[in-house]
Amino acid sequence: MVFCMKKVLKKIGKCIAVFLATVIGILAVLCVITLIWGGVQCSRGDVYNLLPSVPQDFTPTIRLVVMTDSHHKYDRCADAIDTAYGLFDTAKPYAGVDAFVDLGDFSSIGEKDAYVEYAGVLREHVRPETPMIVIHGNHEFKQADNYAAFYDETFGAIFGTERNSVTEINGFSLIAFSGDRGLTEWTFTPSSLKWYSNAIKEAEKTADGKAIFTFQHPHPWGTVYGSTVWGDPQINCVLNGHTNVVNFSGHSHFPLNDPRSINQATYTAVGCGAMASFELDNNGIVGQHPERYDTAAEFCVVEADNDGSVRIRGYDLNSDTFFCDYYIDNVNDRDSFPYTVKNMKAHDGAPVFGPDTAATAVRDENGEWVVSFDEPHVGEGYIVHEYKIRIKDEAGKTVSNKNLINDYYFIDGDGKAQFHYGADVLEAGKTYTMTIRAESAYHFHSEPIELTFTAAE
Repeated sequence: MVFCMKKVLKKIGKCIAVFLATVIGILAVLCVITLIWGGVQCSRGDVYNLLPSVPQDFTPTIRLVVMTDSHHKYDRCADAIDTAYGLFDTAKPYAGVDAFVDLGDFSSIGEKDAYVEYAGVLREHVRPETPMIVIHGNHEFKQADNYAAFYDETFGAIFGTERNSVTEINGFSLIAFSGDRGLTEWTFTPSSLKWYSNAIKEAEKTADGKAIFTFQHPHPWGTVYGSTVWGDPQINCVLNGHTNVVNFSGHSHFPLNDPRSINQATYTAVGCGAMASFELDNNGIVGQHPERYDTAAEFCVVEADNDGSVRIRGYDLNSDTFFCDYYIDNVNDRDSFPYTVKNMKAHDGAPVFGPDTAATAVRDENGEWVVSFDEPHVGEGYIVHEYKIRIKDEAGKTVSNKNLINDYYFIDGDGKAQFHYGADVLEAGKTYTMTIRAESAYHFHSEPIELTFTAAE
């Protein structure tokens, strides 16, 4: 009996060892692929003296509004629709919104009641003459045992949509891909991917120099910020090499105004942020939800003309402002792509603190300490992504040493960075020294700055 148990345990041990070795091997392969792909991305394209600006005579012939990842925040979606109409109903030289596109994850676990509610919101706010293109995300079928039945009987029936569609507006092709799921919620079937590929090829026959707009929920892997974790390499296989494709995706919840949220290699990829909550990374570790992350309410305004020019702007509902602006002069000319990693990194730089930078610490209504300081200068269109902050007391003892994500996604325009610390970290009336080092999107670091502040009584 003891001998048999030993044999069983030995076999179990071998199985565990094989399993762990397999997992480690897969992770190692993924790391190598990521490094190789990153190297390829960084080497593509040329470096230009300036990033592009929108010409004064740019006149669009189509305007789209794209949003994603609302997760039950339908009031924000309604606000986005109403705001877009208000912005563009009388805009000159080109008025109106030609279509709304939602990239999915309307719910969290696929509740039918949520879809009924959101469909009602769309009927109430989207005008009958404006196409509403709806794509589902992975959260849409968390409770679905049979994908086809779920779509036909629930999602598709409620929204009146097909899984995949091509909408022609003003001579532009809008290709919406929900796809059929494969073995997991993260994969697509070969037949649905073939549909996507064929739809792009057909659109290219009639594009006549215009951009082709494509939409799906997950990012193409290894393109925009967040895509190495929240991306799908199957999408790359479809889109790679189609130069005039401008692709829009969600899924990651990573902010649109991070300059890495637009990427050009062999086509243009755009990460559209989120309407419900933000997620970011910290030192490469994803799944971070920093302060005010749940304030997310941003959407894309996409404009294009018949000659291949495309303008993409991010709009923030909280501040009612456009907060980023990307312009592509000609999507047909891959050699002139400005938003390559190589070119974007070349125009980034180390943040620079001003000579009068100051810091304060006050208690909030919960008794926690709010430590704030003047943000450093960065180039236009760039951000401080995070800060390394060490606080020492009067005796030189370190009371806090943290790497904190900057709230650049929260558009307030006050020029201040602020972070919350526990009530027991500081003591009222005492003086502290804070050493700060800022890091940009492309990992340029500022010179450390040392500030002194007294915790307010």
